[in-house]
Amino acid sequence: MHAVAAEAGVARPWPEAALEELRALPRDPLPDDPSRVDLRDLLTFTVDPVRARDFDDALSVVGSDASTVVYVHIADVGAFVPAGGEVDLEADERATSVYLPGRVDPMLPAALSDGLCSLIPGVDRYTLTIELGPGPAIEMYRSVSRSDHRLTYAETDALLAGGGDAPPALRAAVLTAGAAAGRLRERRMAAGALDLSTREIEVEIADGAVVDARVESDTPAQRLIEELMVRANEGVAELLAAARVPALFRVHEPPEASALEALVERLEALQVATPPVPDDLHTGPPSGRFAGAVSAAVDRRLKATGGRGTEALIGLLLRSLRQARYHPQNLGHSGLALAAYCHFTSPIRRYPDIVCHRALLAHLGISEPAPVDGLELAELADHTSAREREAAVLERRGSDICLAHLLDRQLYEAGWDSAFDGEVVGLIAGGMFVRFGDVFEGLLPARLLGSDRLVLDPLGVALVGQRTGRRVRLGDPVDVRVRSIDRLAGKVLLEPAAG
Repeated sequence: MHAVAAEAGVARPWPEAALEELRALPRDPLPDDPSRVDLRDLLTFTVDPVRARDFDDALSVVGSDASTVVYVHIADVGAFVPAGGEVDLEADERATSVYLPGRVDPMLPAALSDGLCSLIPGVDRYTLTIELGPGPAIEMYRSVSRSDHRLTYAETDALLAGGGDAPPALRAAVLTAGAAAGRLRERRMAAGALDLSTREIEVEIADGAVVDARVESDTPAQRLIEELMVRANEGVAELLAAARVPALFRVHEPPEASALEALVERLEALQVATPPVPDDLHTGPPSGRFAGAVSAAVDRRLKATGGRGTEALIGLLLRSLRQARYHPQNLGHSGLALAAYCHFTSPIRRYPDIVCHRALLAHLGISEPAPVDGLELAELADHTSAREREAAVLERRGSDICLAHLLDRQLYEAGWDSAFDGEVVGLIAGGMFVRFGDVFEGLLPARLLGSDRLVLDPLGVALVGQRTGRRVRLGDPVDVRVRSIDRLAGKVLLEPAAG
């Protein structure tokens, strides 16, 4: 994994000038700052994956039901990374942290990402706090806070389900935060937001070897954090957009009408009941709401089939949408059904969040506006969007390589003639991609499927036999065996299992 990161250029050392700048920063305990609102008396907690090391955000909850106020505390990275400084210039170039199995190449030096900026339990931290509710009003200010508890997703899920082991005050806070997040989610879904649950595979490395891999499902704890962070991001974006403050917005334009029509045609070919295409799709209201209706139809199908075909159907839906990106103008976020949206809540690992922090503080009169013009923002938007896409490709490559090593190890122990129940998750002219063993994926060439020549149908949802008319569709079950593994490339070649 280090070689993969080094080859991509994300494992490079920090410049000496940046390290010199770090040496001038304060050490724990941080000095008192009387200009900040002191929130250290609030019960505060973080919720993160079990292996997380950088804690961008923490929560406090006051009140209950309709009177609930959720305090979202975000690491005040700008307090330690001045605009135009050596650390800032390097963070700008990196633009994002890169997470490969067993390692992270952070956007900020470890002294900040794991230290001064991270909301570590029991330590005073400089934060930016956003108060959510009750009602639409949102308050924002610089603060000092202290996390009292560090919860994992699993621990939070247990508390939300009525179990778990936690002090009564923490249990009540988590339940109240969960209820608040549920109300926010209902609002977004009613507005036509897309409900997409994509598969995330968690790879476990121990003693220099890949020892396990599992699918990380979307849990109530993850949805709790997601909804509260989305609302905080939305609130900041609404303020910046209304005041016309130069910033970077996270935009997701509505899908093209022609792409949605093609999606509906493909789903119907897979016997998914879809809503009728509106007559005014090309000329009427934004297509985002119809995309939400199609997403709901896919969700109903998946629930009816116990999840069979999830990856194939969600993949079709995602490919019909435009790609979210950064932009200096607020163009709205169709997928979230929000009129304004930005990234603000993860400044330790994303550079656009730091840009929005500076924009907000300048608007509030707390700091001087950053000297930035429209052309510079446009270039920064393109740069950070590209870096994000590059990181995603690299992270998938790292995962594929690790999974290939794990599969090779499992077959060495179980025997190379092992057969697997698989499911078709993708199709190309030369064959099909099959998910098997829950986490593995490989290519099954069409030439290995018998003497009948199989060709991809015009919609791209089935391979069709030219002589027999046999159809192999997305989501269909197929029994496979591993033919070969290229561990360095992370590629698996499959063949049909006997019979």
